[in-house]
Amino acid sequence: MIDNDPSAGTGGFGEILVSSRSLHEYRAMFALTDDDLERRILDCPGGAAGFAAEVSRRGGDVTACDVAYFDGGIDRVAATAVAEADRGNRYVREHADAYRWTFFADPDEHHRARRESAEHFATHTRTSPHRYIPGRLPTLPFADNTFDLALSSHLLFSYADDLDYTFHHRSTIELARVATTEIRLFPLTPIGSSERYPQLDQLLADLSESGISSRIAEVDYEFQAGANEMLVCQVPR
Repeated sequence: MIDNDPSAGTGGFGEILVSSRSLHEYRAMFALTDDDLERRILDCPGGAAGFAAEVSRRGGDVTACDVAYFDGGIDRVAATAVAEADRGNRYVREHADAYRWTFFADPDEHHRARRESAEHFATHTRTSPHRYIPGRLPTLPFADNTFDLALSSHLLFSYADDLDYTFHHRSTIELARVATTEIRLFPLTPIGSSERYPQLDQLLADLSESGISSRIAEVDYEFQAGANEMLVCQVPR
């Protein structure tokens, strides 16, 4: 899926931003340890993140999956990644009071970090295109247990007004299908809100019925106001 970002606004898919987050940002969002980075990781949606590029440089194994990569779209995403980083930063500057300036010191640092990640992404798509697979939740093009850990940021729960409960439930189950141990979802707050996704309790109950145990974990990252929690799901095997 396309990597959605709070800086895209509070509207529907017409305002989607293909975001470029760094390994540093992923570590904070998902509380990733050095041991985690040695696992086989799925990043879905991957958007234009520099995560796969940076982890690969460390010798790690990350596959990014996104609907934007279909039909040669990876070249288009790579070509526009820096411009998208600029567009996202313009929104952040115009709405700076809606963000927490702790992870990023100010809009200038946000801009530098996102542009750098976009550049890492664009370079890596040319040298390692096999790391970027087109796919669309809730049906992914991977066999069962392909990855150890699946990460998903700023799609599930972020677009609560556009994506219905069935999509959220099916997508979480699908991510669990392709992972052997764990999935982590961030954030738990819809865009434009500081409150948790309103059907989160129902989702946790339904996942439990499928044998998937879940817990909410606070993380040391908050950019969108109120968005400092992730959902951790243990995959039964």
